[in-house]
Amino acid sequence: MTELSEQEFLMKLYEVTRKLSGISKTQSYRFKKEWDDFLKEYNPNPHLIRQFSVEKEKFLEDISYRIQILDTIRLSFDDGFHSIKSLLSTLYNHYLNDSPKFIKEFSDIDQLQLKYFIAKEILGNLFQYNQLDHESVPLKYNILAREYLMIKLQKGRSEKDIKTNLKKINLDITMTELRKYLKNIIDDGFLNKTKKGKDSIYKLAKEIELSDDGKKKFNQLLRPLVDWPTLFWRSYYNIREINVTIKEGAKNPESLNKILLKAATQGYLACHYVFENLKKYYEENQ
Repeated sequence: MTELSEQEFLMKLYEVTRKLSGISKTQSYRFKKEWDDFLKEYNPNPHLIRQFSVEKEKFLEDISYRIQILDTIRLSFDDGFHSIKSLLSTLYNHYLNDSPKFIKEFSDIDQLQLKYFIAKEILGNLFQYNQLDHESVPLKYNILAREYLMIKLQKGRSEKDIKTNLKKINLDITMTELRKYLKNIIDDGFLNKTKKGKDSIYKLAKEIELSDDGKKKFNQLLRPLVDWPTLFWRSYYNIREINVTIKEGAKNPESLNKILLKAATQGYLACHYVFENLKKYYEENQ
């Protein structure tokens, strides 16, 4: 691990805040533009990522200003989570909920496929987000999004395996509830249920796949919005540049190094932890 002096670290921290400032501006603009083009009629005010700028000299020399910027970034991490949540909520509560626009744009077959497809594309890619949000997407779509690849690769999964896997995203439902949701997915035509001894095994009955016409319309209408959460998550919640060790001589280096260890992990929770605790560190060491 790279070892830095306190001043070298401060410069590295500034560079990360400048990077995040740029991403916050471009991604917030992109999200709002795509939203206004397609979802504004359902919700004119989605949750947006706050935009901010960082003055280099002030950040390096004024600890109160530095604390303010760190707190702004911490809050912007929350904004990112809520932006994704607002997107999923609006899609599933309004557009995909048999809206006239949705019915007009996609065939009956693609309408059902799309509800599962969008869940797979977003929740299937964002494991950590899915650990924190089980409300925005109806659970039958969420469950297949989480299990789809495993069922496909293993050519079938037991109820116990599915239940265990769902616990990894903090979704702890009873076996009775799980069977109800799996029955719904079977009724939608995506799973088959067979018996293997005493175990019920669920296999794919068909792929989650849009028709050629559905793919074309999806790419034209929805692709930028559906791709946005994953692209944003992987760029914004990545602060590995400050996964460094601070040399002796800094104020309370043990505390600072403990905080910076978390920067090695990509994702909302780790980034939030690092910036929340860096703020506290500078408050305590003014």
